[in-house]
Amino acid sequence: MKQGSRPDAGLPRVVVSVGMSVDARVTLSRDRLLLDEETARVWRSLSPASAQALGDAREAELARLYQPRAVLEGSGTFVTDDAGPLTGLPVVVDQPADQLYTDFLPEEVLERPDHDKWFTVVDGRGRVNWDMKGGSGGWDLLVLVARATPAEYLAFLRKERISYLVVGEERVDLATALRRMRERLGVTCVVSKAGGGLNGALLRAGLVDEIHLLVMPAAIGGRGTPTLFDGPELTHDEAPTRLRLISVRTETDGMVWLRYEVIHEAPAPAA
Repeated sequence: MKQGSRPDAGLPRVVVSVGMSVDARVTLSRDRLLLDEETARVWRSLSPASAQALGDAREAELARLYQPRAVLEGSGTFVTDDAGPLTGLPVVVDQPADQLYTDFLPEEVLERPDHDKWFTVVDGRGRVNWDMKGGSGGWDLLVLVARATPAEYLAFLRKERISYLVVGEERVDLATALRRMRERLGVTCVVSKAGGGLNGALLRAGLVDEIHLLVMPAAIGGRGTPTLFDGPELTHDEAPTRLRLISVRTETDGMVWLRYEVIHEAPAPAA
């Protein structure tokens, strides 16, 4: 697919909204998760005083413009690269495959009066052992899985009453996932706060519409350190994704908020 073309205009708007260093690093090294207390402490120390207010302003602007009803993360936010599918889960797989491998959206979640938004995680390999389900502040957990996801993991999600969508065969198909989120859940805007792997996949698939970056006055470096957009390199028949700068906000302590719109080119006509 030519870079910048969008495969389906009926998909939700996708906004990548991430904090990073000036060299586009989104964590300190590949094996250090920002959920780890010590890593988070060091990461926060890189942000000057204006970072919190700038982050709040970015969230308010996204809410004003698009009223996003879903935040998107990858499983790599919660587990390291070497983590495989969960084993030894406290469940018995006693449901037929044609039931397990269909979307699971419990009525008690959809109909809860304060249900408002989805914390959405791509976990096609079944790697995250959830101890939170949502229900606080209007947020609920939604897991994106595939037909190759272990049945034991899907049975675990059902036991825990965690919503999931089956979107893809061997892996999660992001375009299908976004389409299903719009059709089944009414989501018209998704904000990706994910790491480079998922953001890179969204970019390569032509699914990103807008990019909001909070840039810290720090450089991290390191070969292999995750960046804003990781993933496969461009092939010879692919072109970089072009952007249009919408706005820049700078602070005297070095923080910068950049907002870009992706320039979507019309797909080539079918032969």
